Amino acid sequence: MSLSAPSFKKGARSQPPAQQDEEARLRELGYQPVLARRMGGFGNFAISFSVISVLSGCMTLYGFGLGTGGPAVMMWGWVGVGLFVLTVGMALAEVTSAYPTSGALYYMADRLGGRKWGWYTGWLNLLGLLGAIAGIDYGAALFTGAFLNLRFGFEPTPGSTMLIFMCILLLHAVLNLFGVRLVSVLNSISVWWHLAGVAVIVGALTIVPDHHQSTKFVFTEFVNDTGIDSPIYVAAIGLLLAQYTFCGYDASAHLSEETSNASVAASRGIVRAIWVSWLAGFALLAGLTYAIQDYAGTVGSETGVPPAQILLDALGSGGATALLLVVIVAQLFCGNAEVAAASRMVFAFSRDNALPGSKLWRRVSSRTQTPVPAVWLSVGVACLLAVPSLYSATAYGAVTAINVIGITPAYAIPIFLRLRAGDRFQKGPWHLGRWSKPIGWIAVSWVAIVTVLFLLPQKAPVNWESMNYAVIALAVVLILATAWWYVARRTYGVPSQAAYGTKREREEIAEGIV
Repeated sequence: MSLSAPSFKKGARSQPPAQQDEEARLRELGYQPVLARRMGGFGNFAISFSVISVLSGCMTLYGFGLGTGGPAVMMWGWVGVGLFVLTVGMALAEVTSAYPTSGALYYMADRLGGRKWGWYTGWLNLLGLLGAIAGIDYGAALFTGAFLNLRFGFEPTPGSTMLIFMCILLLHAVLNLFGVRLVSVLNSISVWWHLAGVAVIVGALTIVPDHHQSTKFVFTEFVNDTGIDSPIYVAAIGLLLAQYTFCGYDASAHLSEETSNASVAASRGIVRAIWVSWLAGFALLAGLTYAIQDYAGTVGSETGVPPAQILLDALGSGGATALLLVVIVAQLFCGNAEVAAASRMVFAFSRDNALPGSKLWRRVSSRTQTPVPAVWLSVGVACLLAVPSLYSATAYGAVTAINVIGITPAYAIPIFLRLRAGDRFQKGPWHLGRWSKPIGWIAVSWVAIVTVLFLLPQKAPVNWESMNYAVIALAVVLILATAWWYVARRTYGVPSQAAYGTKREREEIAEGIV
């Protein structure tokens, strides 16, 4: 397979007017188009919807929610968090419309605030995206273990779960090597799979069981199994279920260089993915919680996955097995979309010389126009992030917290810089008009709150097994980013400064000879 950075010269191929405009806009922003623009508006929405994936986030952290506030925090937390995340998504969509590039958040921050703003935003975004791959695919491995337990009597262990996880990562790497068209098709299928899956699960849990919990239980029952005395503290960290699920909608921005009419389609993709997920997730959480037959038995399920126990108690072995398979396939769609988004971030950040080994990670296959080395780096680092799960029962919660504390601040930084810029900000075709400032400040305030929340311990007493090592991961990334800044600061920069390092390197890439 030939790896290079191909150029697309004017007149080299016939393109629709909207696509030509986007290619021209990308050149105005300083980048030579090297990725294939083969994704439509629905496909762009589909990748963010697939990454949010209520059948992944809600299901994998449902057990966490049962002990961290219980049904009341899960249900009302979902409503409240969804509303605030919608403001973040709308504010981010406005900035995305102005800067539709694969670099997305860090490119926006660089243009609006300067090089250091872009640098740290990029490292935070990258941490969050790689943490998301680890969280999503490890969750899929847990559910696969539960499925094998129900179907074949397989006993999941940390070691076997890690092996399943590595196989899933390999699958997603291979699928992403075939090009963005396959990714787009899979994401489009994923939308309907998720919506149908939620409908089938909720419908079955509504119709089949003879017993359901009361509405009072579903919306007011508070449970605290954390060992922490403060109910307010517990309710606050219990919001992780919803906030973790509502992550990853920046995927629409990261795929903008591969989307037709990206200045509008990517922004619409972000907002639509959030509100559709908001509605679907509420229905799913309500369906699961109403159908709980034995709370203690669900929390301590032998399958290791509480939602699997709910399905088993309510529907029997056959029904539970079938619906678990629906969930696992949805999680596989989600992980595949996240690998696509993360690899584009790796590609874009390397294109601007921000990563060690940037010359390798920015290379693109001349056959599929896919950043192949970036795909492998993304799944490799995600694998390393999940290794502590072999030794700590609480590590998975920390991996999901890494996703939240990495990616969520990265959402707020370009929004804050856009607010600071005021009238100097040149809006794209999709914007919020007079609502821009109030929505933007609500979004920034919310992100500041949740970033602090998810650095806090999630269990008591705090020891090496129960600590939230997300704070360590964040500190390590910021330290490494700061240290690397002094190495790469002369060559790092968006196109107006040093997009490809030296002048000679930029000329070579423009000519397509690297």
